[in-house]
Amino acid sequence: MVETSVLVSALAGVGSFFSPCILPIIPAFVSYLSGTTLSEIQSQNQNAGGTSVAVKKSTRLNIFLNTIYFVLGFSLVFAVLGVILNSFLANFGTGFQATFQTIGGGVIIAFGAYLILSTRIRMLNFERRMTNLPRFKTTYLTSFVFGAAFASGWTPCVGPILGTTLTLAATSPGAAYNSLLAYSLGLGVPFLVTGAFFSQSTRIIKRMVKHLKYFNPIMGAVLIVLGILVLTNQLSIIGNFPLANEIINLERGIK
Repeated sequence: MVETSVLVSALAGVGSFFSPCILPIIPAFVSYLSGTTLSEIQSQNQNAGGTSVAVKKSTRLNIFLNTIYFVLGFSLVFAVLGVILNSFLANFGTGFQATFQTIGGGVIIAFGAYLILSTRIRMLNFERRMTNLPRFKTTYLTSFVFGAAFASGWTPCVGPILGTTLTLAATSPGAAYNSLLAYSLGLGVPFLVTGAFFSQSTRIIKRMVKHLKYFNPIMGAVLIVLGILVLTNQLSIIGNFPLANEIINLERGIK
């Protein structure tokens, strides 16, 4: 179950990236981290002058480097949280863990139900986005700080996914650090790809946005199934799928 929880956490990180309250704002937010705007980047792409090509390359490099520090910021927070969960919960006996696993399964099911109901009940579907942010001189340090703040500033459609990851980490304290690190990896890699291939990623994201209305009900159903597996201690079933086995074996090999 330990390896399976790590795999699920990594997939949860990917799911968080593609959530409807994160994905649409990623191009603007990533460009903001680099100290520029989407309109400035688009004007650079349209300009074919000799000197402007160098500016374009420097802008792309600046975006990517700031994205790296942003990812390091929220990865550090999740890593520290994993260590805390491991240190605190590892002292409890197996009897408590079995009880907490039952509670955790119910919590994950509730998270799934929340996501599904949020598409029907407008009061549950509020969100807070970082808009009208002040312009300031950006540095790698500010990107790192933004990443750390990002780890705790989740909107409602991402909260259940992160909450599920934390619940899985709590039900398997020995894998808490690895689970949250895997979550950071699943969330961080798409960010790094976006930063490295900003123009191409922005076009792809714009095409994907119109399909995000299906995210909450699908992810909600996935969380409910996951919660049932945790509740019945059958999470290891996920590891029986061929692709999951390959990923788990790769993770073991790395260790």
